[in-house]
Amino acid sequence: MTAQPIESFQADPMPRATRAELDEQQITDLTLLGPALLAGPANVIMQLTLPAVGYGVYESKVETGNLFKHPVKRTRTTLTYLAVAAMGDAELRRKYRHAVNKSHAHVRSSSSSPVKYNAFDAKLQLWVAACLYRGWEDMIRLYGDPSVITEEAYRQGAIMGTTLQMPPEMWPATRADFEVYWNETVASMELDDVIRSYLKSLVRFEFAAKPVSMIMGPWSELLTVGYLPPEFRDKLGVTQTPMQKRIFDAHNAVLRVGVKLMPAPMRKFPFNLLLADVRWRMRTGRPLV
Repeated sequence: MTAQPIESFQADPMPRATRAELDEQQITDLTLLGPALLAGPANVIMQLTLPAVGYGVYESKVETGNLFKHPVKRTRTTLTYLAVAAMGDAELRRKYRHAVNKSHAHVRSSSSSPVKYNAFDAKLQLWVAACLYRGWEDMIRLYGDPSVITEEAYRQGAIMGTTLQMPPEMWPATRADFEVYWNETVASMELDDVIRSYLKSLVRFEFAAKPVSMIMGPWSELLTVGYLPPEFRDKLGVTQTPMQKRIFDAHNAVLRVGVKLMPAPMRKFPFNLLLADVRWRMRTGRPLV
């Protein structure tokens, strides 16, 4: 089993920056679209397909971050990180990083773990950041204006990792370099039965209360399988039926028109609301994570 991203790709590194410079980085080219919320489970599955990330979540001792025990809190935390990284200011990114670090400090493999992992491992953070960025591109292609997918926007996508401990020089220098890294890493992954079963339970929405999962499970499966790239479906052992594809395509066509007609604040929902929530938590002294 390959637990880490392979390292054969070479690219001219991005300039090294200090922690203060990373926090002060201004993001201008990443527009988060609300429909990304629907693709969240698919993106999480992509992240967890890397065994070291998958087992880090599966074996995590941080109970409050357990999706099956605290689905609302875990979802809020993940989406808030994305909002803070892409839309937050320096203070928000700094405070949220400190809060996430407290949880990550407990996420490390034991002697009995099938693979070695540590939540502070910059290589694992690079993979998670790559999934978040790839998810951003996919959402823009589906529901937004593909012309905004530029080299500048790509470079700013590094913020998904540099908000934590990933040094900027680890981010592939160009989108072409990113494709090499992405393809090589995906090809190196192998899912075992434990993580495959865990991820399939996410597809079926089994982390929700049983009445909710029974009602929402089929719809969640249709959307999640639709949003998953084919190579991840293959690794997971799921397929998209012709009927599911027709419904998924129709759903996207309707949502694409809806997004264009929405006023700007609605297009950014719920990410703008999550930013307001984290600012409120800071003002009132409440936990951010």
